[in-house]
Amino acid sequence: MNNKWKVAASTLAVSAAFFSALIGYEGYRSKPYIDSVGVPTIGIGNTVYPGGRKVKMTDKPITKQRAIEISKHHVSKDEAKFKASIPDVYLHQTEYNVFMDFAYNFGMANWNKSSMRRELLNGNHVAACKALLKYKYAGGRDCSVRKNNCYGVWKRQLDRYNKCMSVN
Repeated sequence: MNNKWKVAASTLAVSAAFFSALIGYEGYRSKPYIDSVGVPTIGIGNTVYPGGRKVKMTDKPITKQRAIEISKHHVSKDEAKFKASIPDVYLHQTEYNVFMDFAYNFGMANWNKSSMRRELLNGNHVAACKALLKYKYAGGRDCSVRKNNCYGVWKRQLDRYNKCMSVN
C-alpha cells in the first residue's frame, strides 16, 4: 500500500471531484422521478430534503442550484458520521471521495455494516476497494446484468473500484 498521500480521514473533506462525479452519475432532474429501486427522487439523487422530509412525486420542480444545495447538505450531514465511523484510518483523497460516494448512494447504515469499513479499520485498503464489487444489487436485482435495468449502479461501482485501486 502506498501511504505517501494518505492522511487522517478526520482531516479530509469531499473535493470538487467528488461533486463532479456525483453529478455525472446521478444527473440532475428538476422534477421528481422514481429511481432504480422505486424511491421518489429529485435533483441530484436526493430522496429527502434538508429537515428530513421525503421527496414525493407531487413536489414542485427545483433549480439545479437548489439541487446542489440539497446534495451538499446531505453530504455534510453524512460526512461527520462517516469520519466518526473510521477513527484513526488514513486515506488518500480519492479513497475518501469513493467511500463517501458509496455512503451517499447506499446510505450510512449500509456503510457502517459494510466489509469496506471493516477492512479499512483493519488497515487493508486493497480489500476495502475489492469489497466495493460486492455491492452490485439494487431492488433485489443484480445490476451487473445489463437486462436488469440497473446497469448504471454496476458501472458506478466499477468506477469506484478502479479509482480506489489506482491509489493502493
